[in-house]
Amino acid sequence: MDTNPFYKKILLKLSGEALMGEQEFGISADMIMMYSRQIKEIVELGVEVSIVIGGGNIFRGLSGADQGVDRVTGDHMGMLATVINSLALQNSLEKLGVQTRVQTAIEMPKIAEPFIKRKAQRHLEKGRVVIFGAGTGNPYFTTDTAAALRAIEMNVDVVIKATKVDGIYDKDPVKYKDAFKYEKITYNEVLTKDLKVMDATAISLCRENKLPIIVFDSLKEGNLKKVVMGENIGTIVLTD
Repeated sequence: MDTNPFYKKILLKLSGEALMGEQEFGISADMIMMYSRQIKEIVELGVEVSIVIGGGNIFRGLSGADQGVDRVTGDHMGMLATVINSLALQNSLEKLGVQTRVQTAIEMPKIAEPFIKRKAQRHLEKGRVVIFGAGTGNPYFTTDTAAALRAIEMNVDVVIKATKVDGIYDKDPVKYKDAFKYEKITYNEVLTKDLKVMDATAISLCRENKLPIIVFDSLKEGNLKKVVMGENIGTIVLTD
């Protein structure tokens, strides 16, 4: 059996909702441990793992704006939510013996390192997992955009987006039984068809830097390893 990963350096994008499990909000201990086990599995293969997590399980800036919260304030609250999730994942990974560092785009030295590109790269070279919190540190940018930006800065091979479905469809497969699944799709098709993979800024960044994106079902344990080994699961977004 081949134990040589196809992708040596990855950025894993997790949504905040992915950590909720069956809960309506917050963090499920079972879900975060399930992701931690999958991450440990690929770290043990020698894969360099960077992670960006959303904060939608705690607070989302856009929904806060709907409730009368100033958009900039709401986005800052959302960034802090991603830091909470990052610390929770760090704690879970370290319980499994995986060395982990959290770096944040907003400086908070009491609880995490500030984002420094060279330091993050050094951690990765030493086999540590690096979790990037607080998005880009700027309002009006999503954690999808933060994931694309950090992936480019870390010079990874691929962005891997964990979802609840097994790839990219032309419409919601939960609602429509005739939804068509793409095995491969281009960045331009994602943008022109307005497919909800990542936001347009993130897709454009990946397209400009020829960085592939893989969308896969993260709820099936073992799938993350299959992706890094190059197995054909999920959907890959590539250049034209």
